[in-house]
Amino acid sequence: MSKKKSSLGRQKIPIEKIPKKSHLQVTFSKRRSGLFKKASELCTLCGVEITIVVFSPADKAFSFGHPEVESIIDRYLVLNPPHESISSTQQLVEAHRNANVRDLNMQLTQLLNHLEMEKKRGEELDHVRKVRQRQFWWESSTDDLGFHELIQLKASIEELKKNLAKHVSKIIMMDQTNMDSRIIGVNSNNGLLNRYDHAFDNNKSDAAAFNVAPTLPPPNNNAYYMGFRHGYL
Repeated sequence: MSKKKSSLGRQKIPIEKIPKKSHLQVTFSKRRSGLFKKASELCTLCGVEITIVVFSPADKAFSFGHPEVESIIDRYLVLNPPHESISSTQQLVEAHRNANVRDLNMQLTQLLNHLEMEKKRGEELDHVRKVRQRQFWWESSTDDLGFHELIQLKASIEELKKNLAKHVSKIIMMDQTNMDSRIIGVNSNNGLLNRYDHAFDNNKSDAAAFNVAPTLPPPNNNAYYMGFRHGYL
């Protein structure tokens, strides 16, 4: 049989300063949370006003107060005017306020650093956008173009219009040339037909003078057309 692992259970921690720094910080955080929780429960159960100020081993102030830390401390100072015997209380209040100011200053510094980083990032993005616009400036809106870019765009459009006009004129000339060639071909064919008709008319006139049919070649070698007809005797 396997032996059960013996558990130390909850042991009482000796009340003495913890030598290891990391353990000390962890213990402080846990005990501080427990202290503030107990104070909050006391306020709820008994309706009391409480102020607790705790300084960490790193000399950082933590406070809990109900309703507010400053108002309770101010009431305490009014009810117990400061003198030599309680000067330490005033020092505690000042230290707490200074600690809060330091925390606020640290937060402000972090926010300013973050804002500066975001500002630089925005400038870099703006620079990249401007570079891309310079590379493809003609794709941008005319409202975003500068004076020199608008002048260049106008010149480009005018050059494009000239090139288009030249291209259209070239196409029109080519079409006109092709049309003239077709017209010349038709006229040539008409001339041949006219000459053929003129020769046919002359042949008919000569045949009529001798009372014979015009000597036109038969359309084919069919015997019908080669028979004895008027004009072939």
